[in-house]
Amino acid sequence: MNIYIGNLAPEVTEEELKQEFTAFGKVTSVSIIKDKYSGQPKGFGFVEMPSGTEGQTAISGLKGKTLKDRTLEVSEARPRSERGSYRDQKSGSYHGRSSSFGSGEKR
Repeated sequence: MNIYIGNLAPEVTEEELKQEFTAFGKVTSVSIIKDKYSGQPKGFGFVEMPSGTEGQTAISGLKGKTLKDRTLEVSEARPRSERGSYRDQKSGSYHGRSSSFGSGEKR
C-alpha cells in the first residue's frame, strides 16, 4: 500500500518517517519529495507498506499526529493519473484556456 504524508516539516528525515510507520508494520520504502532545483523538501512524501491492513492501521494511527510541530496529513496515495498533473494535459492550454502569448494575437 502506498501512503501519502503531507504537511511535513522541512527537517523531518526519511529515517524519522520510517520509524513512525514501522510502529504499525513493515515498511518497504520511504521517500520525501524534494525540489529538483533547490534540493529542499516540498513538505510531503510517500511510504510504501506491503500489507494493506497494516497500511490502513498506520493511516488511522498517524493522521492528525504532530511531528516536529506540524500536524500530519496521512491518506492512501492516489495513482498518478488521478492527480491531474499539468504534464498530463496535451492540449497546450493552461487551466483550459489557450495561450496567445507570442502569437501576435490581441485579446
